[in-house]
Amino acid sequence: MAPSDRYRDIPLTLSQEGKESPEAGDSQGGNVHETLPYEHARRPDGLPTVRRFRLTVVEGPGLGTVWESASTTCSIGSHPLNDFPLDDSTVSRFHCELRLSPRGPLVKDLESTNGVIIDGVQVVEGFLRGGSLLRLGRAVLRFDFSAENNRLQLSEHTRFGSLVGNSVAMRQCFALLERAASRDVTVLLEGETGTGKSQAAQAIHEASSRRDKPFIVVDCGAIPSNLLESELFGHEKGAFTGAMLRRAGAFEEAHGGTVFLDEIGELPAELQPKLLRVLENREIRRVGSNTYQSVDIRLIAATHRELRTEVNAGRFRSDLFFRLAVLRIPMPSLRQRPEDLPILVERILDSMGEAVEDTGALRTPEFISRVQHAAWPGNVRELRNYLERCLVFEDAVALSEEESHASGSVEVDPSQPYAEQRRRITDDFERRYLRALLEKHQGKVAQAATTAGVDRVHLYRLLRRHGIKP
Repeated sequence: MAPSDRYRDIPLTLSQEGKESPEAGDSQGGNVHETLPYEHARRPDGLPTVRRFRLTVVEGPGLGTVWESASTTCSIGSHPLNDFPLDDSTVSRFHCELRLSPRGPLVKDLESTNGVIIDGVQVVEGFLRGGSLLRLGRAVLRFDFSAENNRLQLSEHTRFGSLVGNSVAMRQCFALLERAASRDVTVLLEGETGTGKSQAAQAIHEASSRRDKPFIVVDCGAIPSNLLESELFGHEKGAFTGAMLRRAGAFEEAHGGTVFLDEIGELPAELQPKLLRVLENREIRRVGSNTYQSVDIRLIAATHRELRTEVNAGRFRSDLFFRLAVLRIPMPSLRQRPEDLPILVERILDSMGEAVEDTGALRTPEFISRVQHAAWPGNVRELRNYLERCLVFEDAVALSEEESHASGSVEVDPSQPYAEQRRRITDDFERRYLRALLEKHQGKVAQAATTAGVDRVHLYRLLRRHGIKP
């Protein structure tokens, strides 16, 4: 695998410590940064570094304000708790995020009201170069690289709990997870489906001072909203029809330990103020009760959604977001760490209890190379499912269309008729959406149909069309 492929999408723009670049500080010279493999971008102490960058307001409120990076990301918006807050009514609360990647600085619009315009072109995601102008509402920011570098914070370990990885992306993640375990702070785990958020939450608890106390998991997306309040806070006898006995909720059960709220982005709006009170005062009130009681819990939450986008849309409270995001930990996708795939394949195969001689075809360099070039939109969970299929058929079975496509989506072929290309892309979307929908609801079609906003009969028809079994 070529170095440019190997480090694709890892959010780092690395530079050589101690080497002067003739373009350093020249904001008018085009793309002035240099992307280097990790082994060539290290300080004398062996740690990789990342190029600093700065943003300068060149038009609009706050003219002349300068912000300089201390890490690889920067959130920009009108909310004061952004990395770079802009006091401008035309800028959304969480307008966009800038992060460094090997191909350059990448800006992502967080579904802002007035959009993101780079050098005159409106984008959903787009790359910057030295001297690029970034328009957010009335505000215009100029992006420049700095001559200085920042040292990356990496863990010395290549595993944390059940998570493993040798890549820089995972060792950065492990460093944050270790920090979370050593402190009793609220943690928000962010990442795509299948990246290991549940395993990370469990590992934080087991490495913390609360390890001998309960670890209670509540999936906010799997429990109907009318039952979720009772699941979290408990209820008194007679609080509602069917409440025959008093019941303790998750926060009471976890007293002294940890509550893990998975898919926190699905939390209904009416429950968000109640969760905020738990985070602020560490007290809860059972359904049907008039009194509050104290709870001693540590909260970890996880989501595959971009909660800042949900805040912009008014679906998630901004004050709750910041109470949850005391320590935000992004979980890297497999696309960000392809060099970890050999060790992941080895570990997954070993965990299945099969004899080494029976899995020989799945450990060859040829098989590993093919796996490394696949997309894995479902990440480690999808990789495990694929390896299990291979074991069932006792051979390295062909990758599905979604797995084998390097970008995780279907390419457009303009040489083919429009109708045919549209049908291919629609079919690809439907297959991926339906599989993710069923996985979210553990194969329960009725719940899946409600979430999708379609009739259950229509959903069954779609499943049959694509050969997907609930």
